[in-house]
Formats: sequence, structure tokens, C-alpha cells
Amino acid sequence: MPKILYEDNHIIIVNKKCGDIVQADKTGDKTLADDVKQYIKQKYNKPGDVFLGITHRLDRPTSGIVIFARTSKALSRLNKVFSEQEIQKTYLAVVNYKPPKIKDTITHYLVRNRKQNKSYANYKEVKNSKKASLTYELFGNSDKFYLLKIQLHTGRHHQIRAQLAKLGCFIKGDLKYGFPRSNPDGGIHLHAYEVDFIHPVKKEPIKIIAKPPDDVLWNYFNKIIEK
Repeated sequence: MPKILYEDNHIIIVNKKCGDIVQADKTGDKTLADDVKQYIKQKYNKPGDVFLGITHRLDRPTSGIVIFARTSKALSRLNKVFSEQEIQKTYLAVVNYKPPKIKDTITHYLVRNRKQNKSYANYKEVKNSKKASLTYELFGNSDKFYLLKIQLHTGRHHQIRAQLAKLGCFIKGDLKYGFPRSNPDGGIHLHAYEVDFIHPVKKEPIKIIAKPPDDVLWNYFNKIIEK
């Protein structure tokens, strides 16, 4: 069971581990949603099926914050929050090359190849492309790697992975987008670190931070993040 970061009668927020899938796919593997449903069922002794609404997704090799709705009312309101971009999402990425600038907003046009389950970034608008924008900031470095803090302005398929790869900054462990070696756990060093939004029912500001996974490199950078 992943770590619970926030929980009330309306929503539940968890820190997803690398390798977990948010909802069912063709692999047939057990999902994070299944685990959260089981947790709710046991904790609150609920009979029958437990309602759990999926508001957004996180790539399987990525870790970090996932928000679920516990009621249909919360789900419809959270869907609006995401579709109208009324949520601020901050990611951390560990890459193997220093980006061209210390801080920059970059825009590309992504084309999704469903057969390959991959998105390709273009500098100009092309057929079937969708505009993708993010702001990155160089936040620290080790002897071999660089830590980027990323604010997403759009929510496209594999957006951060594709856009950083186009810059020549490959996320550690991300073979699909150009990093030369996989990580031992099959994950990548991309982490959904923080979300800020207004609670869909209580109308109170919510700020959630998820600590990155426990490994040598993340632990090194975590000391920088927490300063």
C-alpha cells in the first residue's frame, strides 16, 4: 500500500511508487486504484464495492502524487479543476545533462504514437500535434546529474519526458526517451512532487508534498530540496 498523504470524506491523495499503474491496462496487473479501494474498505469496514474516482494519471515508471475522488461529487469537481488547469503541479526530474538555461519556459508540439506509447516533440505545429508547455529551473547537481524543478502548464502524454529529451536532457533510467541505461527498479527519476489546488468540496487551499523515493541519488538531492 502506498503512503497516504491526505485523506478526508471526499478525496484521498497517495504517493505512488515506481512501477505501480494507476488504473487497469492491457497487462492485467493489479492497480494502485485497487490497493486504495482495499485500504478504504478495510479501514472503514465498508460492505460491497467502494467508489473511487480516477482524476488523472501518472506514468507507470514515474513516482509521486496521485489524487483520487471518494465521491461522484468530488470526482466531477476535480475533473473540472484538472480540465481548466486550476491546479499547480510541480515535478522533480534528474537528468544527465545541464539544460541550456538556469530557468526557462519551453513550448513544443507533441505528436502521440499510440502504437509505440510514445510522444514526439516538435518545435513547430505539425499534423495531429498538441501544444505542450512547461517551466523548468535548475535546482542542484551532483557530479554526474542535474536536478530540475518543473511546473507543468499543460497535461500532455509523456510531456515532461518528451520535452526534456528534445532539449537533450534525458531523465535517469528513461530508456524510452534516450537515457542509455535502465534503473534497477524499472522506474525513472521523475517524481510528482507537489500539488496546490482548492479543495473541490471544502473550498480550502490544499498543498501536498510527496517525498521522492528512497534511493542514493534521490536522497542526495532531497537534502538540497529541503534546505
